[in-house]
Amino acid sequence: MSTGFRNTLAIIAFVIALGFAFAFSQPSDGATESTPRSLDICAVFGDRYCGEALRVAWCESRFDTEARNGQYRGIFQMGSWERRRWGHGRTALAQARAAHRYFVVTGKDWSPWECKP
Repeated sequence: MSTGFRNTLAIIAFVIALGFAFAFSQPSDGATESTPRSLDICAVFGDRYCGEALRVAWCESRFDTEARNGQYRGIFQMGSWERRRWGHGRTALAQARAAHRYFVVTGKDWSPWECKP
């Protein structure tokens, strides 16, 4: 089995496991989401970056939309300047969209994040 195929299988297994783990979770802010947080992240980042985005979000916040670490907030732990510039929101979908905008303009290499895939 090639390395690329093994990596693809690992990403698929990871996404499936996360989907099951969070399928019935409710956001801690009381908002309702129609899909699990991991699926929202993948919907925003697309197939190419889904696995990487899931690993970054899990490492940064364990998918907690209310995660806080000093000035850093949300599932992708974006700082106050970044949140003002790229957006933020209470839901995983809103936070993933903001993080994706930031990800794109910074070269799609995860360099702004402490956690990297």
